[in-house]
Amino acid sequence: MSTVQDSVSQAPAVAAPSKKSMTVGTTTTLVMLALLIITPLFVKNFIIFQMTMVLIYAIAILALNLLTGGSGQFSLGQSAFYAVGAYTAGILMEHLGVNYVLTIPAAGLVCFIFGFLFGFPALRLSGVYLALATFALAVAMPQILKLNVFEHWTGGVQGLVITKPDAPFGLKMSQDMWLYYFTLFVSGIIYLLAVNLLRSRSGRALMAIRDNPIAASAMGVDLPLYKTLAFGVSAAFTGIAGALGAIVVQFVAPDSFTIQLAIAIFVGMVVGGVGWLPGSLVGSAFIVFVPNVAEHISKGLSGAVFGVFLFAVIFLLPHGARQVAYYIEALFRKKSKS
Repeated sequence: MSTVQDSVSQAPAVAAPSKKSMTVGTTTTLVMLALLIITPLFVKNFIIFQMTMVLIYAIAILALNLLTGGSGQFSLGQSAFYAVGAYTAGILMEHLGVNYVLTIPAAGLVCFIFGFLFGFPALRLSGVYLALATFALAVAMPQILKLNVFEHWTGGVQGLVITKPDAPFGLKMSQDMWLYYFTLFVSGIIYLLAVNLLRSRSGRALMAIRDNPIAASAMGVDLPLYKTLAFGVSAAFTGIAGALGAIVVQFVAPDSFTIQLAIAIFVGMVVGGVGWLPGSLVGSAFIVFVPNVAEHISKGLSGAVFGVFLFAVIFLLPHGARQVAYYIEALFRKKSKS
């Protein structure tokens, strides 16, 4: 019996994509960036707002991808870190008068500390047990934010209204368009940081832990340190997403950060491809736009229609958008050889 338990505990929690497979080529990245820059010039403000939310959720999904695809640790508590980042930005802006730009790194720092500290008690957990622990965190966070002791700062059940910033330097663009480009800039920095992290010594250590913790420990990798660091970095990126979301939406309330948000982020990661960082954008677009399509098809059964879409994606593309990207890449290689 103990032999079986040891073999189960040593089994990797997730599939192990290689370091190269977690990114895309430079040409593809530049084409996607050009499309993201040009598109807002030809669409309405509401579409720009939705595109901004796609970028924000993409940051949160990328953060979860680093944790799950990078270090092999499951988490269903990303909504808690998202909430902490959102409230950090809201409190700093509305109560302390801090410029919205400065609230972004502040939210990242606060959430890094929060995630790092949460990682310590989670060290003894793995697989579904770690997922349950983070699930409990996500369930508890909205209730914690409603406590009377925090009501002066958080607004309690009423929430907190945030002033939407104007474009700086007298730029003649709408608030939505400015926040879109600001979010795009922050998203680009987060993506570069994530890619460089995976290519660094720390990234190799995280992937070694994901593939085989015992072998990584034998090679001198400090498992407790790197596991908690992975939680801290993932929480920091998620907190930055939460801060951006609070600024864009102009409102934060406890009921905005329920377990449904955590599940949506997890669904986005699966649809985009576990361990494939560019898929974060695809997964984010799925959780933003597909519910709208489902509601357009049937308002009364929008949840059921969304479930059908999700089931179809998982059944046809078990590896998510990464599978489509590899198929297209294989076609181009075949054409170039012929």
